[in-house]
Amino acid sequence: MPLLRRARGRVVNVASVMGRVSCFGGGYCISKFGVEAFSDSLRREMRLFGVQVSIIEPGGFRTAMLNPVQLVKDFTRLWERLPAETRAAYGPQYPDRLARSAVLVHRLSSSRLSPVTDAMTHALLSRCPRSRYAAGWDARLLFLPLSYCPTWLSDTLLGLLLPTPAHGTPARP
Repeated sequence: MPLLRRARGRVVNVASVMGRVSCFGGGYCISKFGVEAFSDSLRREMRLFGVQVSIIEPGGFRTAMLNPVQLVKDFTRLWERLPAETRAAYGPQYPDRLARSAVLVHRLSSSRLSPVTDAMTHALLSRCPRSRYAAGWDARLLFLPLSYCPTWLSDTLLGLLLPTPAHGTPARP
């Protein structure tokens, strides 16, 4: 950090739009929320030294991470290891619903990574870099606006798009 402060340099961290709206459990969204928080804190601290910190928030892109074949294979392996009680709570149709969601996300994802690399380039070379860059149509038009919605609305909308457990206890009013 001393060299970065002395040079009045830049930090560009790649998070994800999933650092704003968590669509699924596991470590990915948790880690992206962490990158967002770290970057926000670092930006506020380093601003006094002339260091600029930017966050790149990509949406869905056709990378190995969104490969539906691999996602379904990994999920199936984990599903088969779950206790019968847990599988029953989610229902036998849950793996198929998740597979359909994975295929849909892959189809809607862009194979063009240039929005991400363009954002990185701007963050590094621009005279006035932004604090945040939403990269991808879904990041800009779906997840970013969704992150500003009331929680009940974002939960409802995501519940329409994502697979949900078959059984559960309804929330008390």
